[in-house]
Amino acid sequence: MSPLRTERSGRFLLHLVLGAGSLLMIVPFVWMLLSSVKNRADIAAYPPKILPTEWLWSNYPEAMGFAPFGTYFRNSLTIAVGHTALNLVVASMAGYALARIAFRGRTLIFFGVMTMMMIPTYTKIVPQYLIAKSVPFFGGNDWLGRGGTGWLDSWWALIIPGALTPFAIFLFRQFYLALPKELEEAARIDGMGEFGIFARVMTPLVKPAIATVALLTFEGSWNNFLWPLLVTTSDELRVVQVGLAAFQQAERTEWAYLMAGSALATLPMIVLFLFTQRYFVQGFATAGIK
Repeated sequence: MSPLRTERSGRFLLHLVLGAGSLLMIVPFVWMLLSSVKNRADIAAYPPKILPTEWLWSNYPEAMGFAPFGTYFRNSLTIAVGHTALNLVVASMAGYALARIAFRGRTLIFFGVMTMMMIPTYTKIVPQYLIAKSVPFFGGNDWLGRGGTGWLDSWWALIIPGALTPFAIFLFRQFYLALPKELEEAARIDGMGEFGIFARVMTPLVKPAIATVALLTFEGSWNNFLWPLLVTTSDELRVVQVGLAAFQQAERTEWAYLMAGSALATLPMIVLFLFTQRYFVQGFATAGIK
């Protein structure tokens, strides 16, 4: 067999495997969309019915009226945008400092960032909760953080703890390290300060890192369930992922409404990924090469 034919056969098998994997990944989303327009009889039917006997598009407005989902979506969007903006600004500055500015303790700080990446998220939930509850001068607390609720059931608890991620710092550092040193040297000769070099020279060249961090931060914040559930008690601060639990009641679960709400909750992430996928893939590929 010629090398060209062997290469074509290998590509065909690779595409076949990737296509099969893609179909497996799509199946849950297709099932969710079909279930969102079924009636209760179709959902409870055994064996399961793939297509609904009656397409109930009214499930979507009824699901939105089941609970104040307008408020939930607004809260989720506010928190996700806040996390994304803060993470981009702070992590990019930290990554730039670790990559391009020589100072004592830089290596130790970078090792600390790497260590934080290895700590599982759920092991930090209890310490974060206690810290949020004990913030001085908030929620009726005294200067020692006692006597009140601190940041609990407030926007502070929803936005501040998730505003910076160690992975974002690491990714920005890797990208800033790859930029040629001649760029900042030329900028310094022109009289530009350090912040100007960071903001006007270096950062515009790391768009893949910006898109990757923005997408991952927004996705993690939008899909976060446990932390908002722990730190909020009022409907005015509930997020959409917590609101979806309203369809799962003790006596029964409104599966059609749950699927409709889940479909609407998934839509912003799909749209965001479609707009940023080119930079997102490039960001991960470049970070892997580095």
